[in-house]
Amino acid sequence: MIRANRSMPVCTVIPVLSYPDVREAVAWLCGAFGFVERLRIGDHRSQLAFADGAVVIAGAGVSPAPVAGHSVMVRVGDARAHCEHAQRAGARIVSPPVDQPYGERQYSAIDPAGHVWTFSQTMADVDPTDWGGVLC
Repeated sequence: MIRANRSMPVCTVIPVLSYPDVREAVAWLCGAFGFVERLRIGDHRSQLAFADGAVVIAGAGVSPAPVAGHSVMVRVGDARAHCEHAQRAGARIVSPPVDQPYGERQYSAIDPAGHVWTFSQTMADVDPTDWGGVLC
């Protein structure tokens, strides 16, 4: 079961794309493709919504995939168990499960083809203003 958290989009699979200038990318994606900014996290990260989907825009070097420039975030019910399973299956864990101030427990792994995946478990519904985010 995936719990609700105002600090996370409600969809299960969330691409994370890196851009050199997050604010510029957000303005362009919203204007050109019709995304709506959902949550602003300083000037280095933003969540965009489109219908029932979402994408995260991250500053270069902020995404867990600095080389590829993208990653995929997947919401799971139990990040620790998921991480253990992934590790047994051969995933290279680059960041173990860590509780984040925005109410998520997250870990990142690299698959055999070099793609970066971040798995996120909601631990609490946290108001983004509690950790510096701005709901848009």
